Amino acid sequence: MCGRYTLFVESEAVEERFDARFEEPFSPTYNATPGQRLPVITDERPAAIGRLEWGLVPGWADDDHGGLINARSETVDRKPSFRDAYEAEGGECGRCLVLADGFYEWVDEDDGKRPYRVAFADDRPFAMAGLWARREPETTQVGLEAFGDDANPEPDAIETFTIVTTEPNDLVADLHHRMAVILEPEAERRWLAGDDLPDVFSPYPSAEMRAYPVSRAVNSPGNDDPSLVEPLE
Repeated sequence: MCGRYTLFVESEAVEERFDARFEEPFSPTYNATPGQRLPVITDERPAAIGRLEWGLVPGWADDDHGGLINARSETVDRKPSFRDAYEAEGGECGRCLVLADGFYEWVDEDDGKRPYRVAFADDRPFAMAGLWARREPETTQVGLEAFGDDANPEPDAIETFTIVTTEPNDLVADLHHRMAVILEPEAERRWLAGDDLPDVFSPYPSAEMRAYPVSRAVNSPGNDDPSLVEPLE
């Protein structure tokens, strides 16, 4: 699975790499965690880098709790939670690019689980295949106060995303049995366009990637600073 990741390269480099502009000020993250609003490019706004909440909630869901952080590539075209977004036919859901420059996996060691960061050797940013959905909030009117627009403003729609996963490459296989689908740069816009891409869910080759142990401080979602990505001696 992919349960934590990083994006800390400079905002200008991210915008240039993905030919898109941030809609909100960019803040680097060294420990992106489910439930956070994180940088994503959707098929609805391909020239903008917006912020969606990590943990997909389908539009038909009864509530917005317990969002799905990962979607298995093997069943993404069949599972009700993901099928409409994968088909990318417009509307209230679709495909997206989840921007990152590394991700974490955990390995059992003698003294407990050890986090490892996986990234390209040059820490360049990349896009993970994602799906997004918009869920309109339910509105209820109770008492006379419900008629006052200023007192009861319309709540915002909830926009969420999930990361598509696949079998691991040779590097990640030593750490976990799944990894995020990392898109080749030339496939990113085609993914957004809804194209059927041969081998899009194949594990990204490991030749240019590295994995190294990092501090267990990553384990706490409240920790988010540059020391988290420093290799352990």
